[in-house]
Amino acid sequence: MTDAAAIHPSAAVDPSARIGAGVSIGAFTMIGPEVEIGAGTSVGPHCSISGPTRIGRDNRIHGHAAIGGEPQDKKYRGERVELEIGHRNTVREFVTINRGTGEGGGCTRIGDDNWLLAYVHIAHDCRVGSHCVFSNNATLAGHVEIGDHVILSGFVGIHQFCRIGMHAFVGMGAFVNGDVPPFVMVAQEGYGRPRGINGEGLKRRGFDAARTAAIKRAYRALYLSGGSQEEIRARLAEIAGESEDVRRMLEFVEAGQRPLLR
Repeated sequence: MTDAAAIHPSAAVDPSARIGAGVSIGAFTMIGPEVEIGAGTSVGPHCSISGPTRIGRDNRIHGHAAIGGEPQDKKYRGERVELEIGHRNTVREFVTINRGTGEGGGCTRIGDDNWLLAYVHIAHDCRVGSHCVFSNNATLAGHVEIGDHVILSGFVGIHQFCRIGMHAFVGMGAFVNGDVPPFVMVAQEGYGRPRGINGEGLKRRGFDAARTAAIKRAYRALYLSGGSQEEIRARLAEIAGESEDVRRMLEFVEAGQRPLLR
């Protein structure tokens, strides 16, 4: 532990925890053994951080967050499993993030510059990219993979082992039980259903008209053209020859172990 940290007298910090320079820890917060918190990070009051957990620099963790808890998995038998969180993430009140499981790779990972709003839950063995926004009460079951720049609206639920590709948008209250390709927008209708591409999000991130048009053609090939899976993949491959974005969509589809959300 470093002397440069500002730790409230009521906080309980294990002597083995590694606390970086400029870290602040609020009242009644518990920091367990094998926890590492990078420089400039702030941890609010009434939080719990259990290890093994590594948290990077300049994160903002608000009150009552529970980070690094044991996985909610009946197969977990106390084996050593970890949580890794990158830099400059905002974690709001009552967020829960669990460590991995031995059968799931042993580690839950979260990238950089994400916003996790109140009551978000990220379960064991999830992989979350960077620059994502998870709105209030968004929930990931175990083994979910989320690409960069994904937005999950409030009360979204993602089924275990599903993948959400980069720049996708999932609308409020949608339950997702299949893979969502990059750039696709999902709307609530019982279970979530694809409803076009995330055009507004792509515009905000600087995608020009040509890039967006190629992604629209790929979406139509995936969801509107009909035909066999082989024919759909062939159409995607044709479009991918002129678009790196569509190549990413094709690679996502070909790597999937679960059906696409439809």
